[in-house]
Amino acid sequence: MGKRLILLVSFMLMALSTVQSCSSNQTPPATTASEASPTSAGEEAATGQGTLEIRANGEDFVRKGFTSKDGWQISFDQVYATLSEVTAYQTEPPYDPQVDGELKAEQQASLDKTQTVDLAAGGETAAPVLVGEVKAPAGRYNALSWKLVKATEEPAQGYPLLIQGKATKGGNTINFALKINQELAYSCGDFVGDDRKGQLKPGDKADLEATFHFDHLFGDAETPLTDDLNKQALGFQPLAAIAQNGKLDADTTTLEQSLSAADYQKFESILPSLGHVGEGHCKETMMGT
Repeated sequence: MGKRLILLVSFMLMALSTVQSCSSNQTPPATTASEASPTSAGEEAATGQGTLEIRANGEDFVRKGFTSKDGWQISFDQVYATLSEVTAYQTEPPYDPQVDGELKAEQQASLDKTQTVDLAAGGETAAPVLVGEVKAPAGRYNALSWKLVKATEEPAQGYPLLIQGKATKGGNTINFALKINQELAYSCGDFVGDDRKGQLKPGDKADLEATFHFDHLFGDAETPLTDDLNKQALGFQPLAAIAQNGKLDADTTTLEQSLSAADYQKFESILPSLGHVGEGHCKETMMGT
C-alpha cells in the first residue's frame, strides 16, 4: 500500500506540472486601444515625441466683428469651416509657398479625421479653436497644409465654409448666410506673428495655426481704401444689393447668378487668399492659384 500511495502522489505531481507548463506557454490576450494606457510625457520624451496641437483662427474680425470697407458693421453668429488632411511639416530649407513648386518634408504629422469647427465660437476673448492634436516627432514644424472640404453632417452639411451673421448700416439690417460650395486646399509656410509656433520638444506640446482672413472678403474700414486689401475686397454692399426683405441666404451658385459678373469674379478670386498661417501666406492648390 505504501508503494502504491507513493506512485499515486508522484503521478499527480507530474500531471500538475504538465498543466502549469502548458498554461504558461499560452499567448495572453491582445490589449485593445481602449485598454492601453495613455502615453505619458516621460514616455514621449524617451521616444523623441511630443504632442502637436492644430488650431483654427478667424481672428478678432470673426470674434468681435468689424466694419467693412463700405461701412457695413458686420458681426458673426457662426463661421463653420470643415478641415481635412491637416498636416504639419518639418522642412529644410524652409518651404516658401510663393516660390517653391512642391512642399517637401523631412518629417510630417497629420490629423486622422475631418473636423468641422466654428471659428466664431467662444466670444470675443476666445482662443483659437482646437481642430485636433497628434503625437509627432520633436523638431521645428515650419509648414502646414489643409483642405476645406464639404461637411457631411449638419449644421454645415454640403459646404466647406458657411458664414452666418448680421450686417447693419444706416438703420438697415441684413441677416446673411453665405454658403461656399468651392472646396479649397492650402499649402503654407512658417507661421508669422508675435509668437513663434511649431517648436516641439520631446515630451512637450506645441501648436500650429490655420488662420482665416475674412477682411479679404469684406474689406476693412480701418485700412485706407487705397490699400491693396480694400482694392481687392468685395465689401458688403454688393451682397446687400441682392438681399430681400432684410435677408440673404446664398450659396456660390446663387451668388454667380445674382452678382454682376465683375463682382462675382472678385468674390471668386478672394477665396484662395482666405487661408493664412498668422500673417504668413499660403498657396491655394485645388483651384490652382
